[in-house]
Amino acid sequence: MAVYGRQPLRNLFDDSPTPHIAHPPRTHHRHYYVATDGSFQQPGGGLGVVIETGEGERLDRLAVPDRVPDNNVAEYRALHLGLDVLAARVPADARVGVLVDHDELAANVNTATLRARQPDWPRRRPSIPEGSAHHWRGIRARIRGFEELRAARIESGQNPAHPLANTPGRYRHVNDEPAAARPTETHGEVPPPSRADRHASD
Repeated sequence: MAVYGRQPLRNLFDDSPTPHIAHPPRTHHRHYYVATDGSFQQPGGGLGVVIETGEGERLDRLAVPDRVPDNNVAEYRALHLGLDVLAARVPADARVGVLVDHDELAANVNTATLRARQPDWPRRRPSIPEGSAHHWRGIRARIRGFEELRAARIESGQNPAHPLANTPGRYRHVNDEPAAARPTETHGEVPPPSRADRHASD
């Protein structure tokens, strides 16, 4: 049985692939991380969100029951929710790491990120699941709103948002947890991490 929530999101992000984007050392210091997951079940699914600072302090968790037509739509809705919550809580100049367990969503997010920063990036129309267009527009707006954002693909068993999405009734208490105080400072450049911060096997 998988154990959730034991590793800081930063560690999961550092050790996971970021589709279409190289993973240079400076990647390892995002100001904030958001892990999301969406679940489709009968008679209803759920959305899970976990937000942490780069130092591993939890800012928020959500476990929201939701009715969605399929799992793909649920994933897009969950990320849209997570980025909306994050944008309301952190400065606009934040560098953000996103963790999802959906390959195509991670690839689409990183392609949109590259296109927002490099207008001459090769045009590739992403394949957006039917019923997700509204949420994809919201995700793209949030991508443009942060200083920098990139997505990493993690396994479902590593995703701390996974149980929140799959059994939102069991985890409804997390919605009542007091959220950490909203950060108000802006962020300067963060130096690359020392190898002392990484796993012993690196």
